[in-house]
Amino acid sequence: MKAEPVKNNSNTENLLGKNPELEKIEYRGMLYDFYGELLTQHQKKIYEDAVFNDLSLGEIADEQGISRQGVHDLIKRCDKILNDYEDKLHLVGKFTRIRTKVDKISRMTDSDEIRRLSEEIIEEL
Repeated sequence: MKAEPVKNNSNTENLLGKNPELEKIEYRGMLYDFYGELLTQHQKKIYEDAVFNDLSLGEIADEQGISRQGVHDLIKRCDKILNDYEDKLHLVGKFTRIRTKVDKISRMTDSDEIRRLSEEIIEEL
């Protein structure tokens, strides 16, 4: 059994595009990129195994010496923690809006210099 996807909240709904499942996975990764360091080492290890390494709950449970239910609960708790940080800080939302606007500016111009600067800005984000 794989980890459950992040439930839609106001942040995910604003960021979802044409493929909601793919966008949820990307959003979950972005939450982890922005706030993952705020999780404990134990939480990070299990969350990474479930979300990024695509290990089953049983595989993670065996590796960590805990129950499958314990793994499931920890992943859900991590999702909630990461979403709570985003609800308070809005860093992923701000990042996404800025990236979208810079990309739009880049597409609207014929100037190679503006395109280059747009790419630099996106890389800096």
